[in-house]
Amino acid sequence: MTDNLRALSITLVAEPKQVKGYTLTQWRIASLAPGDQGECVLGLQLSMTERAAYRFNLTSASPRLFVRSGFTGQTPKPDAITASQDVAAGWMDGEQQVLEAPMPMAIQVWLESYLARHGEAVQEMRKKKRKGAGRAKELPTKEQPQ
Repeated sequence: MTDNLRALSITLVAEPKQVKGYTLTQWRIASLAPGDQGECVLGLQLSMTERAAYRFNLTSASPRLFVRSGFTGQTPKPDAITASQDVAAGWMDGEQQVLEAPMPMAIQVWLESYLARHGEAVQEMRKKKRKGAGRAKELPTKEQPQ
């Protein structure tokens, strides 16, 4: 097994929810655990380009995993999982339904060791401009004697 891929077993459950007199079905992740023993198994593939997003997730109060589950409004069919909120946001922008669950401690430890082996991503920060830098300046003109 490579150092950037782990199998995760996911079980979904449907819960009826009352909204303004209507009953809707809301899906949630009932269980998410390392291994390939569940009804749905997905591979969590880590990517070097997402290291900053992984660090952001790990340092949050409650690290999460995000599961892409087909198009919004349809019965969920999990087909991808990520630890990157940026990737999950991209899925949602594409009208995909995204379910989330707490990240198991074993996955947090694995993710930390991945970041330790491959280094932290460089934080992209804007450089502070010096006062007046990059702006055209008028040079003082010498007055001509008449």
